[in-house]
Amino acid sequence: MWAVVAATASVMTIAMGLRSGFGLFVKPISTDFGIGRELFTFAVGLQNLLWGAMSPFFGALADRFGAARTGVAGTLLYAAGLWVLSMTTGPVEIVLGNVLIGAALAAGGQGTLIGAVGRMVPAERRSLALGILMAGGSVGQFTMVPYTQALIGGLGWPGAFVAMGATAMAMLPLLWLLRDVPVAAQPASAAAQTLREALAEAFRHRGFWLLTAGFFVCGFHVVFVATHLPAFLGDQGLPADLAAWTLALTGLFNIIGSYAAGVLGGRYVKKNLLALLYLARAAVFLAFILAPKNEFTVLAFGASLGLLWLSTVPLTSGLVATLFGPAYMSMLYGFVFFSHQVGSFLGSWLGGRIYDMVGNYDAMWWLSVALGVASALLHWPIREQPVRRLAPAGAA
Repeated sequence: MWAVVAATASVMTIAMGLRSGFGLFVKPISTDFGIGRELFTFAVGLQNLLWGAMSPFFGALADRFGAARTGVAGTLLYAAGLWVLSMTTGPVEIVLGNVLIGAALAAGGQGTLIGAVGRMVPAERRSLALGILMAGGSVGQFTMVPYTQALIGGLGWPGAFVAMGATAMAMLPLLWLLRDVPVAAQPASAAAQTLREALAEAFRHRGFWLLTAGFFVCGFHVVFVATHLPAFLGDQGLPADLAAWTLALTGLFNIIGSYAAGVLGGRYVKKNLLALLYLARAAVFLAFILAPKNEFTVLAFGASLGLLWLSTVPLTSGLVATLFGPAYMSMLYGFVFFSHQVGSFLGSWLGGRIYDMVGNYDAMWWLSVALGVASALLHWPIREQPVRRLAPAGAA
């Protein structure tokens, strides 16, 4: 079981790590083609939106046929999207490449892998396993962002996309280990439920909608920072490689944050931990707004935010499994994740739009503070207990 968790985390390392460096391409591509920042950041936002929109569909396929098959399709789409971006001559390739990568991440990314691990691992170890899985994504950010910066410096941005596509193909042998993932025994009530019934049950649940709305904020925060921080720091006259190392440091500290969230989620009420995490994010953004911008404060911001970066994911996905059981976890988490990706789209596109309109990111930073507080308020009233259908299993 833990060997499969490790393989899945390694897939996350590559899949999440490669996309974490897309913000490094904003300034060079915008400069080379003489366009504003909005076009590339809109395309990255569209990538995130399609990733979320297609996640329930691919999640249902993964629930039915297994994550290995959908993951292989995702890997091939990922490599194709990066190749298209390497051939960019204008807006068409920028948008098409990001569309392919969005579909790739829906097929073989976070949602399908979380479902595979969530079904395989017994309930008492599920939160820990999901924390390890998300720590794998953080390892990717820590290693892949400096790797991407080095590729851009050595090969130029077109060559960097080609090398990233070759790197993506390394996911194929890892996905082979998922072909016969064992499934933990499920309650009879869960096994008898149809997909339509699972959707109806979730859509009637108030906590499901509160969780979905709150997860929007996580996507807004993460993609705004990942996409626009490199350009923002360049505007402050800071060294170009500082952004890469800041995002890498965010990934490094999120290894701690994701693992800790997985451990704590098995011991304490997940929705309360989520509310505290979002309040802490709001405080980190506020401190960064008020602090002078230099190497120390930027790196401190990256480390602090890293503790809270993807630590929301094992808690959010674990809460989905707690409420509704793991049988349709990939699909149900896919709907919650779609809200996350709507936030991601706005964090990416709106940042570029506002910058092109007013020449700074001030409004986006303050909006990040306000949304952090709002998400904490949304999570607090959730009742963390299994639906009535799972009450005997929940009591046990």
